[in-house]
Amino acid sequence: MVQPVQASSSARPTHVRHIVLGLTVAAYMITYMDRQVLATTRPAIMAELGISLIAMGWVTFAFRIAYALFQVPGGWLGDTIGARRALTMVVSWWSVFTALTALAWSAASMIVIQVFFGLGEAGAFPIATRSLSRWMRPTERGFAQGITHAGSRLGGAITPPIVALAIVPFFGWRAAFYAFGVLGVVWSAVWFYYYRDTPEEHSGVNEAERELISGGIKRKSTGKVPWRQILSHGNLWVLSVMYFFYNYNLNVYQDWFPTYLRQSRGMTLAQMGIYASLPLMAGVIGDLAGGWFSDMVLRRTGNVNRARRWVAIAGFLLSAAATVPAVLAHDPKISVACYCVAFFGLEWTVGISWAVTLDIGGDYAGSVSAVMNMLGNIGGAVAATVVTYTAARYGWNVPFLMTAGLCIIAAVLYLKIDASRKVFG
Repeated sequence: MVQPVQASSSARPTHVRHIVLGLTVAAYMITYMDRQVLATTRPAIMAELGISLIAMGWVTFAFRIAYALFQVPGGWLGDTIGARRALTMVVSWWSVFTALTALAWSAASMIVIQVFFGLGEAGAFPIATRSLSRWMRPTERGFAQGITHAGSRLGGAITPPIVALAIVPFFGWRAAFYAFGVLGVVWSAVWFYYYRDTPEEHSGVNEAERELISGGIKRKSTGKVPWRQILSHGNLWVLSVMYFFYNYNLNVYQDWFPTYLRQSRGMTLAQMGIYASLPLMAGVIGDLAGGWFSDMVLRRTGNVNRARRWVAIAGFLLSAAATVPAVLAHDPKISVACYCVAFFGLEWTVGISWAVTLDIGGDYAGSVSAVMNMLGNIGGAVAATVVTYTAARYGWNVPFLMTAGLCIIAAVLYLKIDASRKVFG
């Protein structure tokens, strides 16, 4: 129920939107923590359950394809029933299946669990984007998307050392899945208690903050998602194809970098736990810097395409340039340092891409971003099988060299993305 607000527009704005952003960042962190648990424990799981590298690739594919195919239903759910209920539902769902992963006894059982896990996580980013569409000002969108994705990479970065150094040696790999499953359930309860679908519904928001967020514009949503208009928007499909290549590269790092360090660079479990986190930490900085810089350019120029397009292209080109020495370096430390630069450049682009979905999608940003993320995660699913087959036949250098070429393709596609062409109006 909407509570009356006594504050006048001349009062100092409250800061509820920042708490909402903080909770959203926490949700993004949990998504990547739960994924990284599997990436970190994969060698131990393969050894105990007798799962081959290629079979484990199919386990990862199961998660990725379910995650990709349920993006649009997830975005639709958020746009239809609101982010408060929808995000509570999906985070609780996938947290249960995170915990259930500990009960797996074979590759087949793990595939089934990962399908249901992916089905739940599919709604996370589209619904979270929808949750921010009513709470973030246009000139804060790049930074907001940057900091949320930075949160996801931070979650992914801190998980390998926690799992490899603190949980697995003392309690076994199964305990890690139980612990992170509980974390998600706790977050769901906090979110449902605090979050509201619009600033107008939140009793802690004063009139000054409402005006600051809306810019004096009253927005209304019918609740019915206009899919025909969304799917006929050519600009969205160019954005989505670009995101296919971005997400392929992302999942090479997220799913396979720890295994690469063990099998190609000969690192121990403890070394892998530390070094696998370094590119993800660099990605955290890239997420923050890319979104912040894009918003700064937008504020100074008022040109949304200059702020989104050219800033993103720079990130992709940097990633491509740094990948080649990363692959060819003989010293593992130099190699990892170059991979950090490459992943920084890759992640520089992600907040910008999600800001574009807010720029063009408006109140239906959840559904718009779901289309982009669906195609992107089909790229991630493709990576799960291509990487394992390629690494098994040609060695680990080839999968990472491929990411450099895909970055160049993504940069070219960004030349065609127009952030000023809105889906509606």
